[in-house]
Amino acid sequence: MATTILIATDYSLESLNILKKVLKEKEAAEDQNQYNILLTSGYDSGDSIRDLLFNTKTSIFNKIRPAEFCDAYGIIKNKYPHLINKIICDVFTGSFQRTFNQYVKAENIEEAYYSSSIKSKGKGKFDIVPYIKKCKDLQAREITVEVKEQVPERGRLAEIFVEV
Repeated sequence: MATTILIATDYSLESLNILKKVLKEKEAAEDQNQYNILLTSGYDSGDSIRDLLFNTKTSIFNKIRPAEFCDAYGIIKNKYPHLINKIICDVFTGSFQRTFNQYVKAENIEEAYYSSSIKSKGKGKFDIVPYIKKCKDLQAREITVEVKEQVPERGRLAEIFVEV
């Protein structure tokens, strides 16, 4: 049975460095487990009835997730096929700690990784790190990711090949 890991993301290419570091550590430790990875961001779906009725996850992802992000995590998945069972992009739309705790239980999440340097910003996004830190059912760990300002590949798919 695969273990489920939550990675807090803002759907930027920089946030995939968290995933790369986690997988690199697990490979160095010669971990034989397979992992289901949830790349999760907070999203405020609003309180308009129209938004609540007609927004789907696909329409939300079309707003907040660039196509390069999907290509990049596909490359990472191909690099670590022995560690990754599946990668799923998801959004957490709740606004209470108990809602997040229920989300963790429903998805059978055992581990969570986040970086303080990756902040969810943009229309509708919010940071789920405070929820992760307060959840007692998770083994949460902060991953240090350096966000270099002078990377020539910034914002392009080549950024995923930069070593962390």
